[in-house]
Amino acid sequence: MKGNFIYFIFLLLLSFSFVDCAKRGNPEGGLRDTIAPVIIRTVPENYTINFKGNEIRIYFDEYIKLKDLQKNLIISPPLNAPPTLYPLSTSKYIKIVFQDTLRENTTYSINFGNSIVDNNEENPYEFYKYVFSTGSYIDSLKVIGTITDAELLKPEENVSVMLYEVDTEFKDSIIFTQKPIYVASTQNNPDSFQIENVKEGTYLLIALKDNNSNYTFQPKTDKIGFVENFITIPTDTSYVLNLFKEIPVYALSRPNALNTNQISFGYEGDAASLEIEMLTSTPEGFRHHLTKEQKKDTLNYWFQPKMELDSVTFKISNRVFIDTIQVRLRDVLLDSLKFSPIKAGILAFDEPFEISSNFPMISYNKDNIRVMDKDSVVVVFEASLDSYFNILQLSFEKVERQNYAITLFPEAITDFFGTTNDTLEYKVSTRTLSDYGFLTLNLNNISSFPIIVQLVNEKGEVQKELHSSEKSTFEFANITPGKYFIRIVEDTNSNGKWDTGDFLNRIQPETIIYYPKLLDIRANWTLNETFILD
Repeated sequence: MKGNFIYFIFLLLLSFSFVDCAKRGNPEGGLRDTIAPVIIRTVPENYTINFKGNEIRIYFDEYIKLKDLQKNLIISPPLNAPPTLYPLSTSKYIKIVFQDTLRENTTYSINFGNSIVDNNEENPYEFYKYVFSTGSYIDSLKVIGTITDAELLKPEENVSVMLYEVDTEFKDSIIFTQKPIYVASTQNNPDSFQIENVKEGTYLLIALKDNNSNYTFQPKTDKIGFVENFITIPTDTSYVLNLFKEIPVYALSRPNALNTNQISFGYEGDAASLEIEMLTSTPEGFRHHLTKEQKKDTLNYWFQPKMELDSVTFKISNRVFIDTIQVRLRDVLLDSLKFSPIKAGILAFDEPFEISSNFPMISYNKDNIRVMDKDSVVVVFEASLDSYFNILQLSFEKVERQNYAITLFPEAITDFFGTTNDTLEYKVSTRTLSDYGFLTLNLNNISSFPIIVQLVNEKGEVQKELHSSEKSTFEFANITPGKYFIRIVEDTNSNGKWDTGDFLNRIQPETIIYYPKLLDIRANWTLNETFILD
């Protein structure tokens, strides 16, 4: 009995020792795998010629998977029907099955980008390219160059660079409807490109920020860059493709009657020359007025009196197009007259106070408007009305740490329908000058005038701009502290704004030159910068 007890104690102590050993023996993970997959063979071999089949297999030394394949895969020349790639999950091989008939005597390249990764750690096999030819040799010529962006300091990533063969059937409009014969991507370097395995010939060279990934130019969504003249390969030239967004070709969307006295006309393109004329017979005393919405490509056609018809007909025209369109009227009463400030609260010293309305403002009575500071001193102001954008602007001199009360007494504003405002009261204020930053910029080697000097934020949005036809020193005042770039616009056509390009008319965008340094504008601080233009 005693021996059994001692034996029990011995087993108990032994079990504790195993628990303790287990605690001390916690295993730790090994070194992380950082080695990319290795290709052990391909069927047929890479750079094979006289390719006759419809299938390619690529074998690896470990399990792999395809990651973000649609984003990475580039096949040149592009196929009408994309190939099927197997397997969809993990495997030690990739199988490519062509669903499209391959061209005769053509060199094809399949670039996987960074899509091939190992199964565990996703180490990429970077930019693997499989090349084959349906003819007796591999085309070996190439085209190189750089990508820039007309408006941005750096181009966007994943820009497609394309070659269209110039033959007897070539037309400029081919880029809108057909895929190119060669394509490459800037996915491994957004600033440069290289199209390889190209055959000798004459080509149109373009670049697209192809947001639809369909290898055709869609002006609504895509940016384009182009070389003005056709290029001949072989060549030692390094080309520069400058991306820009075109103004869309004019197009009118279906008009919509919003109420008994308002019809909205949505459009695409430039509305500067757009004219809207009612063709339907109008009643005696008929009047109309056109306004443009600030943040939408929409024109509002206002009219009175109410027309007792089911529909009316309009002629819509610009310099090139004429459309005739019928609009069904709606018996919906007008809302009440409303006003709202464009910006309330804090105003910068050089910023006017602006008011908009839901109905067209036709006139104002300055005598019924008052601007007063916090000491009840009346402030002198100037008023102006932009009846197209429907904005009333009040400009007055401001001082530091001041509060202003802006009152529009009854009948200060009259709208298109003869309605006037009730009393409107707004309050705005100013900061101190020391809350803002200041910048003095000296430009050297200006090649031509006029120029526009713009202060833009990190998103490329213009915050302030100055125009010059002769001076080279520019002073920006009352800058909200933050990070800014300076850019210079060469205003070639002297219209006071930057103009984009046009592919079909072979017009490049106006040149924009960025000051290379990001400026840190601080409160109560003046920067002095000198920019030597190349």
